[in-house]
Amino acid sequence: MRISENFMPAFKSQEELRVHQLKGLQWTVQHAYHGSPEYRKKFDAAGVKPEDIQSLDDLRRLPFTTAEDLRAGYPFPLRCVPYEKIVRIHSSSGTTGKRKNLCYTQKDVDDWARFFARCYQMAGVTESDRVQIAVGYGVWTAGVGFQAACEKLGAMALPAGPGNVDLQCQFMLDLQSTVLCCTASMGLLMAEEINRRGLSDRVNIRKVIYGSERSSRSMREKISSLLGGAELFDITGLTELYGPGTGIECPDHDCIHYWSDYYLLEILDPETLEPVADGEWGEMVVTTLAKEAVPMIRYRTHDITRILPGPCSCGSIMPRHSRIMGRTDDMFIFRAVNIYPSHIDTIISGISELGSEYQIHLERDASERGVMRIVTEIREGADLEACQPLAGELAKKIKRELMVTPQVELVAYGTLPRSERKSQRVFDERIQDPII
Repeated sequence: MRISENFMPAFKSQEELRVHQLKGLQWTVQHAYHGSPEYRKKFDAAGVKPEDIQSLDDLRRLPFTTAEDLRAGYPFPLRCVPYEKIVRIHSSSGTTGKRKNLCYTQKDVDDWARFFARCYQMAGVTESDRVQIAVGYGVWTAGVGFQAACEKLGAMALPAGPGNVDLQCQFMLDLQSTVLCCTASMGLLMAEEINRRGLSDRVNIRKVIYGSERSSRSMREKISSLLGGAELFDITGLTELYGPGTGIECPDHDCIHYWSDYYLLEILDPETLEPVADGEWGEMVVTTLAKEAVPMIRYRTHDITRILPGPCSCGSIMPRHSRIMGRTDDMFIFRAVNIYPSHIDTIISGISELGSEYQIHLERDASERGVMRIVTEIREGADLEACQPLAGELAKKIKRELMVTPQVELVAYGTLPRSERKSQRVFDERIQDPII
């Protein structure tokens, strides 16, 4: 089926792409320097002016941007345009509970929809598809991002939102959805539920576009098998970099193509912050090339991946990286929510009968669904049996603030190990086999 517009880039060579990237980098640095006092201060401290950027190699002269910069500038961090040009705010969680707000101009919103539509196109989605969007709506970038790009492409958008298995199944049956957009965990849940209800022969899901959390090969194979051979596509993105849709797995399923006409990607050693060779794992650092409201310049994502050198067998000119392997900081993603242990620490500290030591265990149950188990001590001298109702109280508080429901286990004071070094808080055992 023909699509009404081609969203793929028109570059015929890597040289054409590099010329475009340099122009974008020069514009971005100029825009940030003159539009944001925070960026100007950072550039001046680094001894670099906009006119110093004469080649792509000069990118390394620019200072890094971090989540701390976004937190320090709350509620409109690194803003480079007048308030009157801001048409939307999106937000994600921060390390201390203070959200990272990102502003968007109309051009930012339009650019995002356009390159996200490119993701759908690469996955083979067309105007004839019916796209069931089972991700979060609200302050997050997920729901509106998936929907705007679907409409930009011209496919039928079915904004089901997350959860609500009965509604999801009803949509799949009555509306005959052909594409499911979700997290990997939600994809597994729906595949199992469709199988359990005996609906496999009555639904029409042909593609699953999933993101926001890592998935193993076995998990992908199980989702595909339970959905009758549906094709899976891993999609990438983060709020600081527009949102989801900044890259997607290609039809040959061995990499993520990223949209390097909209942002530059560096892979650096997280300790030395020096570049690593192509093919080696390191931290993903991104620099936007067209973002107006809040350009990101050498933003440390803390995601770990690697550049895959050479052309892809799928024929795309866009460069590629591996699926995300992990992170260099202590943030983790559970059911599409970015969570910092420090936020959970703050919630635990608000209950006087609980102690200061805790552990977060991320696991998969027998059906491979994600489970968050929090083990926390009670305070010294408290009675363990008498404190048991606090487990439910803590679970409710975490659900209210983080919108995920954990299993909570209370243990006696002194049960958890102590260390002279920083205690390990997060034990992520969800992935037991290769992800690449």
